[in-house]
Amino acid sequence: MKYPNGKQYSSAGKSPGTNFSQGYSNRGMTLEEDINATNTFYLDTDRAVIHKKPTPVQIVNVNYPKRSAAVITEAYFKQASTTDYNGIYRNKYIDFEAKETKNKTRFPLANIHEHQIAHMKSVIHHGGISFLIIRFAVYNKTYYIPAESFFPYWDQQFKKDGKKSIPYETITNEGYLIPFHYQARVNYLAIIDKLYF
Repeated sequence: MKYPNGKQYSSAGKSPGTNFSQGYSNRGMTLEEDINATNTFYLDTDRAVIHKKPTPVQIVNVNYPKRSAAVITEAYFKQASTTDYNGIYRNKYIDFEAKETKNKTRFPLANIHEHQIAHMKSVIHHGGISFLIIRFAVYNKTYYIPAESFFPYWDQQFKKDGKKSIPYETITNEGYLIPFHYQARVNYLAIIDKLYF
């Protein structure tokens, strides 16, 4: 391959770890970045209105070195956040948590907090749709897990000899693989359509 200036492409100059045979989804994007891009696509195409929830922060100190460059030097989380994303799709309230793990064999339940589970249960109780999106970074595979399917695994950890994680095989069998798409990188609405509409 030649560049527009006529020079030949050489793989010797590429940065370490770069693999040009990888798919677009392997180019360093995090799950959060992929979901944010997906949500922007949904908004731009008028499919859904779903946003990342801001984390409530109490600002304590601000440094003003000059008028146009205020710097927050001290701040604290006001309260524990609930889930990562919420919005509306086809007249249904949508609320979900997104987690990425580097673990190859299991999803540690320590990645989720009790107040998040309580929030998801409340969303379902009131007729909303709640779920988790879990990405296994090592395999670059992303799964949709309905909250109702996740709750039994969460609850069993508190029993005697309860497991503190969900095996990867269980997630692949009980979850829904979300294939990568160019614009809707994490097209979770396709799964929601199949499950609810």
